This record gives sequence, C-alpha cells and structure tokens, in this order.
Amino acid sequence: MAEPVIIINAPLLPPPVKHQTILGAFEALPQGFAALLINDHDPKPLLYQLEAEQPGIFAVEYQESGPTRFAILLTRK
Repeated sequence: MAEPVIIINAPLLPPPVKHQTILGAFEALPQGFAALLINDHDPKPLLYQLEAEQPGIFAVEYQESGPTRFAILLTRK
C-alpha cells in the first residue's frame, strides 16, 4: 500500500470546481504514488468518471466507508 502524497478533503472544496480539482490532482500523481480522498459521501460517480477517462490507471482502496465519512486511497499504477 502506497502512502498518500496528496490528501484531498473534498467537502472543503467549492462545489463549482470540486470534480475538476480532484481529477486534476489525480492526473498529477506520478506512477506508484497515491492520493487520499476524504469525502462526506461515497464518491462512486467520481470514481466511475475517473475510470472512464483513465481506464485501469488507478487502484482504489476504501480506508473508511461511511456512513458520514469516506476515505479512499487511489494509487497510480
């Protein structure tokens, strides 16, 4: 398991730029590095979007899965 180099606390981001900011952070990760996404709901739609745009690039591992806090470690393969 990779240690996160970026921690993204999604509820603190302004809604108009939330997905764009998160996806940009994931795209900037070097191979073998990870980001920890913290959210107040399950970010499945965002993960589906990421997989559609960059299939097979990230390994996804839930660290916490609700009900009020979700923490997902995304490692760039």
